[in-house]
Amino acid sequence: MEISGIISAIVIGILIGALGRLVLPGRQRIGILLTILVGIVAALLGSAIAAGIGVADTDGVDWAEWLIQIGLAALGIALLDRGRVRR
Repeated sequence: MEISGIISAIVIGILIGALGRLVLPGRQRIGILLTILVGIVAALLGSAIAAGIGVADTDGVDWAEWLIQIGLAALGIALLDRGRVRR
């Protein structure tokens, strides 16, 4: 992976993580670094899932892929937030 790929993964992770947090109601008690990491993982997993079900490459904007990624980010953030509350 080249440096441009790493930088773009971080930028997409920030965007997906932020959108995942916006989808969830209330306050989340996880930091920005965990949000970025969850966003990066959600973006990668969401792309793989979208490719697996055949919606990754469509004409125009890949809305289905974005929805999968944001949903995964929201799920990851919610799980981490609940884990922090129990501690």
